[in-house]
Amino acid sequence: MTDTNRRAVALVGNPNAGKSSIFNQLTGLRQQTANFPGVTVEKKIGVAVLDKGTKVDIIDLPGCYSLYPNSKDEKVVLEILTDKNNPDNPDLIVYVADINHLERHLLLATQLHDLGHHMILVINMIDTLHEAVIPDYKALEKRFNMPVIAVSSKTGDHIEDLKLEIKKAINASPSKERKPFYVLNQLEDKTARTVANILDTENIYLANIIAHHYKWMPHLSAAQRINIAAEVKHQGFEDIRFQIQETMSRFNDIQPLTVRVLKNTKANDTADLTDKIDSILTNRVAGPILFFALMMLMFQAVFSWAQYPMEWIETGFASAGNWVRYVFGQGYFSDLIVDGILAGLSGVLVFIPQITILFLLISVMEESGYMSRAVFMFDNIMQKFGLNGRSMVALISSGACAVPAIMSTRTISNWKERIITIMVAPLISCSARLPVYALLVAFVVPQTSVWGIFNAQGLVFMGLYLLGIVSSLVTAYVFSLFIKSDSRSHLMIELPQYKPPIWKNVFYNVKEKVWAFIWNAGKIIMLISILLWFLASFGPSKNMQAASDRAQVEAGNLNLSADEKDNLEASYKLEASYAGILGKSIEPIIRPLGFDWKIGIALITSFAAREVFVGTMATIYSVGSTEDELSIKEKMMAEKRPDTGVMVYTPITALSLLVFYVFAMQCMSTLAVTKKETGSWKWAMVQLTYLSALAYLSSLFIYQVFG
Repeated sequence: MTDTNRRAVALVGNPNAGKSSIFNQLTGLRQQTANFPGVTVEKKIGVAVLDKGTKVDIIDLPGCYSLYPNSKDEKVVLEILTDKNNPDNPDLIVYVADINHLERHLLLATQLHDLGHHMILVINMIDTLHEAVIPDYKALEKRFNMPVIAVSSKTGDHIEDLKLEIKKAINASPSKERKPFYVLNQLEDKTARTVANILDTENIYLANIIAHHYKWMPHLSAAQRINIAAEVKHQGFEDIRFQIQETMSRFNDIQPLTVRVLKNTKANDTADLTDKIDSILTNRVAGPILFFALMMLMFQAVFSWAQYPMEWIETGFASAGNWVRYVFGQGYFSDLIVDGILAGLSGVLVFIPQITILFLLISVMEESGYMSRAVFMFDNIMQKFGLNGRSMVALISSGACAVPAIMSTRTISNWKERIITIMVAPLISCSARLPVYALLVAFVVPQTSVWGIFNAQGLVFMGLYLLGIVSSLVTAYVFSLFIKSDSRSHLMIELPQYKPPIWKNVFYNVKEKVWAFIWNAGKIIMLISILLWFLASFGPSKNMQAASDRAQVEAGNLNLSADEKDNLEASYKLEASYAGILGKSIEPIIRPLGFDWKIGIALITSFAAREVFVGTMATIYSVGSTEDELSIKEKMMAEKRPDTGVMVYTPITALSLLVFYVFAMQCMSTLAVTKKETGSWKWAMVQLTYLSALAYLSSLFIYQVFG
């Protein structure tokens, strides 16, 4: 949170202008992430220490192209900068422009200039200029009538000069002697003056902007909105035509200005190199092939590099659990700590290696300039299914885990496309499904080869993944027919020059994403883990005692060892527990799918994480070790229905269960992150409901038609 006693400075600029890099240079580790009030759009807040210990709050506003917004992020920026009563309205704007794209980046700067904001103009990335270039920054200072500082966010050059200029500016008043970049036409001027009276403001350009956007701006009262609507209609205010007219007029002023600033210079070598690289990486044929090869490498890295850290985390928690049981002995307290709290923490922290590696690689690709090309290449294809080019990255990364994939949708500016991507991401088979697939595929097909080349079980694996991919695209298309958006669905993206990653930015980005998962999703995961432990550990006292007595008698009759007796008792107690009762209660619902109550318990307990299915099967069938898959398979293969004597795990039943796990949510981590990223339980419940229905109906079809 910002300190009300400190002055607030906002960083504003186009995407890829280097705002975040400058933010990191100014604030270092003195920063945090939060949401703007009332919306899920994220903001970064930090504290910059100026000379002699003076401190100011730095707010890194979302990237914005102009004051005519096309996304939720841009609407938030416009609302903040046009409402003086907004808590995030800054005392000073530091506008950041990339010198390599100066003409395009100055459009928004001229609009803020005409709004009368107190500003400093920062020209970034001067380290990328050709050595022969000597820019004329005085021409910018003269035209904008504000300080101009040239910096390098990569090397940190002149950042200290920027701090001094910020201190000087916050203690001074903005210059009112500014020549506007855009003069309103007669109809705009007439409308704006009436709107200015309604708003009680003297700023005619502000009134003009609000005349364009009054329908959605939340700080306007109902009376103001009605009066502005009447005036706009009365004057015949032509919204789109005036926007285009203003944009063209501003560029007519900006273009000769940028020529003066960069006069007698040639394009730098970096731009030439970027064009040469793009001729290959964005080629219609070679581009997609290279992209999928890169994504495959990324998927393998996430899957393989994270394996050992994840095992270390699980081993560490297992050791901690053993230590707790050693210190506190057997009992409900140690069970709560080990099976509830530690299991919950493990369920949170075990995802950290995957999240860290995924966002590390994505951040490197974003910092280098490649990710923008990938988004550009696939945008047209993805939009046919109601998605966005940026959705491609999220869907591919879902192959490792849907949790970080859903978190990566923050880069999708269009609200509708982001929601659809979040909704369908869990349909891509993730690594957590692999233990389930590995256990059940053997029931469907034997270990044989096809055409002497392909492994039959491997083909089933591939089929399960393809089923998830095709289903995600079809489902996305269906969602696109029903979800409405208040912003136009199109992609506006800048293709920055290729450059080495700024590792400081990569570090901050990864740290931010990892901490967001631990703190926000972790709280929900912990609560559900403890609840699941309670349901599986307790039940009606008479039933639990009867289960214990039954196990004692059978163990004596069968001369079972102590471990075998404990496993048998645990199995009977699980059946008598609230989870067992719940499994029995849902058995009539899942029996048409070919499932019995034991599978029902596994469906319930594996909601904590899909891979818990294997451990639950081991407990139910009393095989001692949850890692002994062969024993689990043998027990499951021998299982018969008590009423009919028919085998439970026939190939069709196993296939039905496999298809169920392809579609079912069965992951509270994903549910928690969906709630966190959408800011509402509404979408999390929609996701849970439709995936559960899809899983049920698909399994029903498989078992009833082919069973």
